[in-house]
Amino acid sequence: MSRYALRVASLAAALGVWQLLTGLDIDLWLRFSQFPTVTDVARAFADRLVGGDYWTDLTDSLTRILTGFLLAAVLGVATGLLVARARLAEDLLGPLLEVVRPIPAIALVPVAILLFPSNEQGIVFITCTAAFFPVLVSTRHAVRALTPVWEEAVRTMGGGRWRILGSVVLPGALPGIFGGLSVGIGVSWICVISAEMISGQYGVGYRTWQDYTVVDYPGVFVGMVTIGVLGWVTSTAVELLGRRLTRWLPRTSYAAADRAPRVRDTVPAPVLSSPEAVQEVPDDQLV
Repeated sequence: MSRYALRVASLAAALGVWQLLTGLDIDLWLRFSQFPTVTDVARAFADRLVGGDYWTDLTDSLTRILTGFLLAAVLGVATGLLVARARLAEDLLGPLLEVVRPIPAIALVPVAILLFPSNEQGIVFITCTAAFFPVLVSTRHAVRALTPVWEEAVRTMGGGRWRILGSVVLPGALPGIFGGLSVGIGVSWICVISAEMISGQYGVGYRTWQDYTVVDYPGVFVGMVTIGVLGWVTSTAVELLGRRLTRWLPRTSYAAADRAPRVRDTVPAPVLSSPEAVQEVPDDQLV
């Protein structure tokens, strides 16, 4: 409970500093006088909650992010397994993937506009592309890092290719896969908001940009807070799912580590009082 209290206190302290800097119109090097106060944002947030547009934008953004992220998870894991396990797939797909991977997903907005018949499909495509490569890379590295002894043991006991995949490769690579999924969900939120700002009609990103164009700065911060909360909730959900599926992994407890006694404090060192205390053992008593 003390850890949760500390987290709440840190968040409250940050809001207090924000209210102090904006309420006093402090302009040193950063112009905090241009920012809305915490109370202004809270008032705008309360007004948005009673309106229908806010919930419509929220539903549209969540639908886009979940659709694109689930597609990226399936395609990224499958492609990562294929590239890591098949040399032919690595030779055929590896160069193409490495050329496309450095291109920012948001730079694909013109491609999405030309390629897909609707903006909705284009936004899902950008979201999927943003999460695809972190999942792909993490899966590929996790599979290649597995020790060959496990696979050889299954093969020795008569297991085939699919048994090795289901019993060794996937369980062993799960920690790395979920590391990529955690990164991918964050990148997906960045790109879906940017895509909504550029070519969307509804969504949190679209509404935030519209508020900026009409100089509604409290509304802009409402959108920013909403994006942050949604990103935190979805990222936490992915991490909890990963912990659920990898229960067999050893966990580290900070509290237990803090309370663990030190070995040198609990195991006394042998003390030899004098040279006479060391007695010679006869040869016939040695085991």
